[in-house]
Amino acid sequence: MKILQVELAGGRSYPIYIGSGLLSQPELLNRHITAQQVLIVSNETVAPLYLPQLASALGERQVASVVLPDGEQYKSLQYLDTIFDALLSHKFSRNATLIALGGGVIGDMTGFAAACYQRGVRFIQIPTTLLAQVDSSVGGKTGVNHPFGKNMIGAFHQPQCVIADTDTLNTLDDRQLSAGLAEVIKYGLIRDLEFLEWLERNMARLLLREQQALIHAIERSCANKAEVVAADEFETGERAILNLGHTFGHAIETGTGYDQYLHGEAVAIGMGFAADLSRRLGWINAGDVERILAVIHAAKLPTEPPTELPPQRYVELMSVDKKNLDGKIRVILLEAIGKARLPYNVESETLLATLNEYAG
Repeated sequence: MKILQVELAGGRSYPIYIGSGLLSQPELLNRHITAQQVLIVSNETVAPLYLPQLASALGERQVASVVLPDGEQYKSLQYLDTIFDALLSHKFSRNATLIALGGGVIGDMTGFAAACYQRGVRFIQIPTTLLAQVDSSVGGKTGVNHPFGKNMIGAFHQPQCVIADTDTLNTLDDRQLSAGLAEVIKYGLIRDLEFLEWLERNMARLLLREQQALIHAIERSCANKAEVVAADEFETGERAILNLGHTFGHAIETGTGYDQYLHGEAVAIGMGFAADLSRRLGWINAGDVERILAVIHAAKLPTEPPTELPPQRYVELMSVDKKNLDGKIRVILLEAIGKARLPYNVESETLLATLNEYAG
């Protein structure tokens, strides 16, 4: 088992546990739960696989569960209310603990519910997808989507710990595995060239789910994110680099109704957009763009955008983004492979040139 620490001020630091068979170690979970009331939130795909085992590990506590539909389209205020209904109907107090058992949608919604319920209760992340293990479970970003924009309603609320059991990836389908690799590739592109080079050499091992390769990729990804979050917990500066490809990707997800693309697939397409835009600004060259697209393709991820979204629609959707200031669209770009540039105010003509090239 690998253990990383997210170092935060005010006694809010927490560990990330990474390894095989962690769900079979109840003492790991129980050391972080002092509450007698525990609500497990999962979805219809994951719950049959792991919820009974998790509930049993919690012993004699008062344990309740909420099982939500599986999919990004259910990451909404409507389904968030289902979690509050359970907490209130079981008379859970402010000493209760919530556990997120699932992928990024479940983690974000459970964390947001924990941030809101009685103005804040504790929660634990048990991510069961690669994307959640390497990205969304770490850092305390929680929230839900809105028809006008992704993740625009939420809060920063850090978990007590993250337990990433790599055995759960054995039940993940190939498409979801590739979607998680988009976020893994991102870390190499924004700040860890050595890791990107490792990914270029070892992508086939990851797609084959070789245990040691997966553990290394998860550990390196989480180490990168933990460092960035520790330096800028509330995204006032450096943390924004973690959004490479996301402004474009969120536009794709929102514009297609949250039900055509997995988050990682949309981010992969978005990283292609960001690479082209970085080239147009003279920061990277055509060979760099080809290299970026090659590693994305090696992970079996898409780079072609949806045909139903015209360039102007991207501009409209991208104008609703948390990084924007004073009505200006700001995106994360690359000064070089392995070095991201903080939010850049992109001129509409340059942005439209990229959009017309890829989405016209």
